[in-house]
Amino acid sequence: MPDDPRTLVSTEWLAQRLGGPDLVILDASWHLPGSGRDAEAEFGAGRIPGARRFDIEAVADTESALPHMAPSAEVFAKAAWDLGIGPGTQVVTYDAAGLFSAPRAWWTFRLMGHERVAVLDGGLPKWRAEGQALETGEAGAAPEAAPLTPAPEAARVVDADAVERALETGEAQVLDARARARFRGEAPEPRAGLRAGHMPGALNVPFGEVLNPDGTMKDEDGLRAALIAEGVDPARPVIATCGSGVTAAILALALERLGRSAAIYDGSWAEWGADPLRPVATGP
Repeated sequence: MPDDPRTLVSTEWLAQRLGGPDLVILDASWHLPGSGRDAEAEFGAGRIPGARRFDIEAVADTESALPHMAPSAEVFAKAAWDLGIGPGTQVVTYDAAGLFSAPRAWWTFRLMGHERVAVLDGGLPKWRAEGQALETGEAGAAPEAAPLTPAPEAARVVDADAVERALETGEAQVLDARARARFRGEAPEPRAGLRAGHMPGALNVPFGEVLNPDGTMKDEDGLRAALIAEGVDPARPVIATCGSGVTAAILALALERLGRSAAIYDGSWAEWGADPLRPVATGP
């Protein structure tokens, strides 16, 4: 797919620009509860040169009982300042899984109105496989940058009431990025206390369906075909959801590559599955 500094860029694109004065690279790795992996430790053990850590648990609404909910404009602006990110900064975000949590960081920047942000296609695994340079130890000091003033794009995020209304009226398609077994209620949720199943009327588009076997994102034809195969009309409005708002951003990124913006239900199943007043269905 062609490089686009507002959605997705290749390892070749990034390698040619390492060390650029207006480039900030963010490691946004995050792992599911119970995975046994430590994103902070892995960051110190090997990262793309010049990368800084973007913790989706920290750059978040930490007062919410739900995991890594979107931050306030003030929290985001402080994080951007600490990372050396200003209005003209090109941000590239990646993760250690390939293409998993980096889109969540991308979406956070887009939610806050910063358009110069892209995900590294294939992430750290592709970078490593190509024999590209790595660095270890403590990250260097962030560069100085002009303050970034967020301009939140409210249409990029929705709450549970908006999702339920969309399911009832059909005003938007609700796409669930979780694995099929979780969507159907055949596998337990990784977070305790959540009911199994899905929102009645939601479509299941497991996030892996929009990826290639090597962890890169499919081209436009492949993305369109993957969505249509699951009953999605790419031309109609979409709300993306998942377990906790992370892999939903992969679907949002895929749609952005097709020239469409999708909203994300930030609370996702972590909220819906815990609320006995919200309807739940099982099976296909």
